[in-house]
Amino acid sequence: MTTASMTATVAESAAASLPLHNVFVYGSLLADEVVNALLKRMPPCSPAILNGYHRYSIKGRVYPAILPVESKKVIGRVIKGVTDAELHVLDAFEDEEYKRSTVEVFLNDDSGELFAETYVWADKDDPKLYGEWDFEEWKELHLKDFLSMTEGFVKELEQLELKTRQIEGATVELKH
Repeated sequence: MTTASMTATVAESAAASLPLHNVFVYGSLLADEVVNALLKRMPPCSPAILNGYHRYSIKGRVYPAILPVESKKVIGRVIKGVTDAELHVLDAFEDEEYKRSTVEVFLNDDSGELFAETYVWADKDDPKLYGEWDFEEWKELHLKDFLSMTEGFVKELEQLELKTRQIEGATVELKH
C-alpha cells in the first residue's frame, strides 16, 4: 500500500467515524440548489412528515417558520449524513431567529421514523406569523434571488473562517 493510499484510507476511516446528523427541512432547504450552495454537496434525502407542527409564512420574509401545533403536520424532507461542520453551517444560516431542536419525523417511504434536528421559530408568540407557506410558489417567485443571497452568505462565512484560522495560526506562532 502506498503512502498516499494509506493516508486516504485513514482519512476515510476518520470521516466515517464522525457523528452524522439527520436534519428535517421544510422551507428554502427543500431546494437542492440551496443545500448544495451551503454544504458544497447534496447529501441523500428522504421525504418526511413532522407531526404536531405547522409551517407559517412570515410577514416581510420569503422563508417560513414552524411552531408546535397539536393537530397539524409539516411535509418536508430529511437530509441524511450531515457532518458536525455542515451542521455548524446550517446553524449559522438559520441564525438566532430559529432554535435547533430534535424531533421525531416519519419517513414517507414507509421505512419508519427517525430523530432529526430541525429549526423551530424561536418566538412562539410572533405576530408576524400567518397562514401557510407554499414551497412551489416560493420556488417560482424567490428561488433565484434566494440562491444568490445564499451564495453571498457562504462567501462571507468562508472569509470569516479563513480570518479566524489566520488569527489562531498567528496566536500559535506567538506562543512558540
